[in-house]
Amino acid sequence: MNKQWSVGMLVFDQVDAFDFVGPSEILSIARYTEEDVQNMILGKEGDKQKPFVVQTVSETGEAVTASNGLRILADYSIENAPHFDILLIPGGFFPVIRKLIANQKLIQWISDQVKSVELMTSVCSGAVALAQAGLLNGKKATTNRKALDFLQQYFPEVMVIRDQKFVDEGNIITSQGPDAGLHFAFHLIKRLMGAEAAQMAADTLEYDGYQKYIRNGEGTIG
Repeated sequence: MNKQWSVGMLVFDQVDAFDFVGPSEILSIARYTEEDVQNMILGKEGDKQKPFVVQTVSETGEAVTASNGLRILADYSIENAPHFDILLIPGGFFPVIRKLIANQKLIQWISDQVKSVELMTSVCSGAVALAQAGLLNGKKATTNRKALDFLQQYFPEVMVIRDQKFVDEGNIITSQGPDAGLHFAFHLIKRLMGAEAAQMAADTLEYDGYQKYIRNGEGTIG
């Protein structure tokens, strides 16, 4: 039986929607076989055929408003969220991230989750929250290019990588942003399901940039 992963995505007021919507869309159309892809297109599949089940979590479980005005109704609060195999922390502009890392309750929740998730991940400036939680100490990591100096200055224990779209450190993956979330998502599919599944996802989305990713290596797509 093919494996299925539960994916939690943290959302908060003024979050950059692209940081989590992009990866969510890519993961949502990943499938193991061409037959599964056709069943998805024709609406003939069940939830058990989806390799990734994506759900959102906000601090209180209430709706939040993204930076582009999009309203997101969270599936769970941090109090009633189920176990996730993969957790993604998106980012936002500096005032938003400063507010996020000052929220001790959320940072503690992130810190606690790393004990049970298979993978802790971030897109864009979401890496700053991982750093605040102490999860990047002694590890290589990256973030939005405009936040690289901030990460380096305020979290000197982190080995900041400046020239890669994403950095895979085993159980923690950080990515630049916000388009790097797409690179990260394809990498995640390839890592967990294999190159053929990642290529099928790219074909389903008609994402021609995936071939450039194959040529240039795992740090670059598009």
